[in-house]
Amino acid sequence: MKDTVKFKDYLKEELKDPEFYEAFDEEEVYASLAIQIAKIRQKKKLTQKKLAKQLHTTQQTISSEIRLFTTSCFLSSKRI
Repeated sequence: MKDTVKFKDYLKEELKDPEFYEAFDEEEVYASLAIQIAKIRQKKKLTQKKLAKQLHTTQQTISSEIRLFTTSCFLSSKRI
């Protein structure tokens, strides 16, 4: 267990790399946006369909965007 590295220590080291830092920072924006949208939807008790109607788009578009954010965040965590 002595060779075990804590994630926060690993991340701190990786963030010293400018390219990694930039990619991580960008993904954080997407993750934050997805979380904010989810919180607002829950607070307002909006379904994807109702949100889509308010945004003059389709439920499929909302679903695709959420999936894109989720996939992006997942892939970002896998790179780390």
